[in-house]
Amino acid sequence: MDTNTAKKTYGIGELLGTARERAVPVVRGIADPALGAATPCAEYDVKELVNHLFQVIAQFQRLAAKEPSDFGEVAADRVGEGPDWRERFAVEADRLVSAWSAPGAEEGTTGAMDMPARLVGSMALLDLTVHVWDLARATGQEYGAPDEAVVAELTGAVAELAPTARKMGVFGEPVEVAEGASAFERLLAGTGRDPRWV
Repeated sequence: MDTNTAKKTYGIGELLGTARERAVPVVRGIADPALGAATPCAEYDVKELVNHLFQVIAQFQRLAAKEPSDFGEVAADRVGEGPDWRERFAVEADRLVSAWSAPGAEEGTTGAMDMPARLVGSMALLDLTVHVWDLARATGQEYGAPDEAVVAELTGAVAELAPTARKMGVFGEPVEVAEGASAFERLLAGTGRDPRWV
């Protein structure tokens, strides 16, 4: 399946549903003693990255509905709100999938920069895929290559977003990968991550 086929065949809501199925078990698998561990996303430890993901998921729900969002605010400590944070994450992930599955979510533009809604949805998909890989690596959990359609969607999105994202410090410089690297490893490297991070 090539990238064009994936874009024509799968809606962002459907792709997010696939990513959610992989994300929730990883978050549920984070033990409390691991919350202070370093992650491949250097500016966050595990707890901070989970809180960041909570914030991202909430803001991207707003963007799906063409509502204003604010990524500048400091992420609330959702992990510190009680021991059920793993299940609350699952609920928010479900809401994200529903928001981007709603009629019209992918149409037009959204956000302060008036970006194409489909691309903004792909950004949500990127966070729910790559940051969950970060969490899996940081906590010693398995995280195999995502669904082919997810990787295809994200490969196109990263190629489009990378120049601006690097200027803003959202992506690091690309990391070199081995000649036989998988499409997902190349995707991770394109965001500035070392796919071999341990």
